[in-house]
Amino acid sequence: MHTRPSTSHARTKRRRASAALAVPLLAALAFLSGCGTDPISPSDVRADAADDGKGKFGTVDCRKAKCIALTFDAGPGKDTPELLDTLKEEKVPATFFLLGKNHVKKYPDVVRRLADEGHEVANHTWTHGILTGLTTDEIRAELGRTQQAIKDITGKEPTLMRPPQGRTDEDVTRVCKELGLSQILWSVTAKDYSTKDSALIKKRVLEQADRDGIILLHDIYDGTVPAVPGIIKSLKAEGYTFVTVPQLMAPATPEPGTVYRP
Repeated sequence: MHTRPSTSHARTKRRRASAALAVPLLAALAFLSGCGTDPISPSDVRADAADDGKGKFGTVDCRKAKCIALTFDAGPGKDTPELLDTLKEEKVPATFFLLGKNHVKKYPDVVRRLADEGHEVANHTWTHGILTGLTTDEIRAELGRTQQAIKDITGKEPTLMRPPQGRTDEDVTRVCKELGLSQILWSVTAKDYSTKDSALIKKRVLEQADRDGIILLHDIYDGTVPAVPGIIKSLKAEGYTFVTVPQLMAPATPEPGTVYRP
């Protein structure tokens, strides 16, 4: 049975989190190594899966199609309805990792629309707290409150989560497994939190895009939603098929606690 960390241990984790805030993204991802949470690629888990039909999502077979997953973090926000209009027009499904406190609770109708229109609704914590700096009980609260808030609106708890800044460890993994959440990282980032330049956001995505990739964007920043139509049209022209994260892994199904990254 897992016991609550000691007070000194909790303080140590908080100090580590504070120091980590200034660490670049690559260092954040490198943190995964050696902590028992090494990521598995969607293509690897897909190749190892038994084709029993249980993991089939929609009509796309990513073992044959040139698939890519479009994901959005930290919403919903004021521009998410416009984004949903674009996705509907282009017939593109996406995966949304939602924040609980100031987003899910503020925009319940948008959360309901996400689910109703076939997008994957996922968990991005309650307050965007860096989970590796929290105690087990605090991690459970960050994820559990958002699980419940989304369930209250859609009738269904998420099965996917994305840890803020991509930071995870054995405590986070343990809680995710307990709550039935798989951990989803990414392979493409436009760093849209650092620019309002939609053309630059598009350029960065297209330069990094590859088969079986997972694109990280944020529907809460001014330059992002205007960049999405061009990203979609350009990648479609290159032969990509857009899928949700679960579709990317089919016929496998994401396992709770496991970390996935292309």
